[in-house]
Amino acid sequence: MSKLIPIREENIASHIYLIRGEKVMLDYDLAMLYGVETRALKQAVKRNVKRFPDDFMFVLTLNEADNLVSQNVIPSKSYFGGALPMAFTEQGVAMLSSVLNSENAIQVNISIMRIFTKLRSFLLLESQLNNRIDKLE
Repeated sequence: MSKLIPIREENIASHIYLIRGEKVMLDYDLAMLYGVETRALKQAVKRNVKRFPDDFMFVLTLNEADNLVSQNVIPSKSYFGGALPMAFTEQGVAMLSSVLNSENAIQVNISIMRIFTKLRSFLLLESQLNNRIDKLE
């Protein structure tokens, strides 16, 4: 079993990345939050692949993985354990609760959904403030 990360907003928010213009969470971060092995999470997704269309989950390219290493998001590509990571959008994370049906998975999903909602609110507020500043200028 992977090391369990305490469910705090800052722990979750620090694991949300912008990839391909989407806010996503990576499989190994989600596995740590759920308290399962990354391999088990990937297997559950592969067994239920129809629940994860491209706008819910995608596999990173080698170039995207290299970018994560160069940005110090991860220490090295060996961190992936030989396979490229899966990236889950907000909808994909929500769908994970249906394939990882444990009490911990439910609580983690609730926390993650709350963070995604807060991020959306912050982005909307930032956009509104930028519009007001543009009007003032």
